[in-house]
Amino acid sequence: MKIMIGSDHHGVRTRLNVGEYIRGFGNEVVDVGPTNDNPEPVDYPDIAAQIAEAVSTGKADRGILICGTGIGMSIVANKFPGVRAAPVADDVSAEMSRRHNDLNVLCLSGDMLTEETIDRLVEIWLKSEFAGGRHLRRLNKITAIEKEQIQKNKQ
Repeated sequence: MKIMIGSDHHGVRTRLNVGEYIRGFGNEVVDVGPTNDNPEPVDYPDIAAQIAEAVSTGKADRGILICGTGIGMSIVANKFPGVRAAPVADDVSAEMSRRHNDLNVLCLSGDMLTEETIDRLVEIWLKSEFAGGRHLRRLNKITAIEKEQIQKNKQ
């Protein structure tokens, strides 16, 4: 699986650690964001847009975004067609985000979660499968709403 991972300045160390962690599961990782030697703030919308566009266009299977809370990244990512992004901070949300919502962009807090917690959440998210069934019906409704809004905006 090809996973793009990105962060602003709040999540540099976490992003680098998560990248190595998910490579250990045999995934291809594309890393986007500042390095440890760049102390300058980075605007999270720029990073989130890169990752979300790749997921939206199929250039990446999934994405992981890390900022101070995960909230700002999820707001930006959800602007892209076909992207389902949410901040996740506990085991149940990590699993259900995949099983019920087929979440394709995981958003994490680089400031409020421990590395151990983040590794656990990422592993749960990677290993959980979409359940389909009634959940697919609901995702299809979301897709229809998204397409309707795109058409309205073109008029």
